[in-house]
Amino acid sequence: MNRSASILAAKPVMLMLLLLAPVARAGDVVHEVNPASGLSTWRVEGQAFSIELIQLLPDFVRAVFAAKGLPQDVIDAVSGYCAFGTIVRNQSDAPVSYNVADWRYVTADGVAHTGKTKSEWVSEWRDKGIAFRWTLLPESQTFQVGDWGQGFTTVRLPRGTRFDLHYSWSQQGETRTHTIKDMYCAPEDIEK
Repeated sequence: MNRSASILAAKPVMLMLLLLAPVARAGDVVHEVNPASGLSTWRVEGQAFSIELIQLLPDFVRAVFAAKGLPQDVIDAVSGYCAFGTIVRNQSDAPVSYNVADWRYVTADGVAHTGKTKSEWVSEWRDKGIAFRWTLLPESQTFQVGDWGQGFTTVRLPRGTRFDLHYSWSQQGETRTHTIKDMYCAPEDIEK
């Protein structure tokens, strides 16, 4: 069989494989585990509001806040929370708004927990005489087409706790919700 004939013969097989391959649909959750660190990332794309949450080890959180010169009590307080590096994007053709205060972390016992928002952290620090606002995901924003943002999100849950994240965003006067199931807080450190 010549080369052209073998390529033509392979096309139906390739087409069949493409049709049978799982296809990510809008709003599907992709969960990945970094083989080097063992830390998880959850990503939801294909909808107007894209979100990615990356587990953060407490030592990483401590290092970030220590590098900014914050007092030890602030470093201990923030690193005591379940923390995620969070990236949000507007992937649509119209403005998108979100408000972290509306998001809920629902544990296996059915209890809905709220995250500690940037404004709550900033207020607590201001009361201590600390003028610091960086690293945390802004509590609420409106993104124009193509805009994105990032920062830490925090929730007061013990290490390893599993939960479903119920989050929402608004677009053109309509609120939309989505759930990322079976997320979990990072451990205290990476097991060797």
